[in-house]
Amino acid sequence: MSAGQRLVVVNSTWGPRSLFGDADDVLPRLLESITRELPVDAYRRCAVLHPNIWHGHGPGQVRAWLRRAEQAGLTVVPPLGPWRQVLAAADAVIGDHGSVTYYAAAIGTPVLLGAFPEADLDPASPVAELGRTAPRLRPYEPLLPQLDELLARHHPDRHAQLTALASSSPGSSAALLRRTFYGLMGLAEPSAPAYLPRLLDPTYGDLPSDIPPASPLLAPLQVLTHLRDHRPAALPEIAVTRHADGLGAAAHPAPAPSPEPIASPAATPTTSQAPAHTALPTASHPGAHTAVHEDIPDVTRLALADLVLHDSRPEPAAWTREAMRRHRHCAMAACVTAPDTCLVRLPDGRLVTLTAAPGPDGHRDLCDPAVYASALYAWYERGKPVEELLDGLVVVTAGTSHHLQVSITPPR
Repeated sequence: MSAGQRLVVVNSTWGPRSLFGDADDVLPRLLESITRELPVDAYRRCAVLHPNIWHGHGPGQVRAWLRRAEQAGLTVVPPLGPWRQVLAAADAVIGDHGSVTYYAAAIGTPVLLGAFPEADLDPASPVAELGRTAPRLRPYEPLLPQLDELLARHHPDRHAQLTALASSSPGSSAALLRRTFYGLMGLAEPSAPAYLPRLLDPTYGDLPSDIPPASPLLAPLQVLTHLRDHRPAALPEIAVTRHADGLGAAAHPAPAPSPEPIASPAATPTTSQAPAHTALPTASHPGAHTAVHEDIPDVTRLALADLVLHDSRPEPAAWTREAMRRHRHCAMAACVTAPDTCLVRLPDGRLVTLTAAPGPDGHRDLCDPAVYASALYAWYERGKPVEELLDGLVVVTAGTSHHLQVSITPPR
């Protein structure tokens, strides 16, 4: 996860009245809302499904049901994957009457119940108590305001009584279970202490981790940008918000555009046009464009692209050149070359490398570098010289500022 992101976990147990099996099709609507409403750089989305769902329907069918959401950035945790690490990192959990949702509430995480069959539960059970105290998802209403309300009103001790009911012997389960199992077998216990292995901490950069990587964004991205005027002594600053499928922008419209005409990146300058360095009169200059990954399953959507994206190509400079040739309607091609760097080819053939400086803690900036390409697009779209960015650029996304180093290479 990058700085400023919130992790929203969708969790379901198995059975016909679970969130996954609900007859009212709550889950499909929820996945649509997660895809369309939540900006992809402000929220990371994960799904944790009970292993019996995978076993009962088969991995191929489960993946088919979730494929569109995965293409829009949903990370699906494998059936025996690191769900505990994901749960520990979650900012909010949308779930049901399963144990994972209960554990989330017990560790103080905000919980929203998307399904909860009270009739299936013993009223005296701890899980039934969760159903009496946790708020319910309103599936026919916008999701983002419900998440904002959930986080604003939550207190870590809201479900303190559930924490107390989660275990009668905290920290002792390994010893108690081993003693029971060996007793049932009529064998003496080993002399070594019984313990559970510690969970791996989330890691940075290229270090190994049990946390699943973010799914590639293979849905068209509607990108809203704001180019902010800056004082001579300050670096240019561009705010970027991306929505999967281009469908979330309606809920978060950009301010009315400046009356000043916007120059197209691919436009050929004429003597009647204002110089590219003309000062802009207002404090914020909104714009929008569409960014599409070249590996998108529906290749017809590439015709929408102002900016074509790719990642981890063995020869990124060559790929950008070929991408501009293949997709002549697009204005730029950008390839992510490292977790903090992307390479962008401009319409005139120049290559621009955008690299994020390390964060205050010294660790590599983990924002998706494709965001930086969209910021460059916004700058170029306004007719601003790229050379003005050589001293640096600040990109703001998910409420976090990323300081970029910019270098320009002649056409090749």
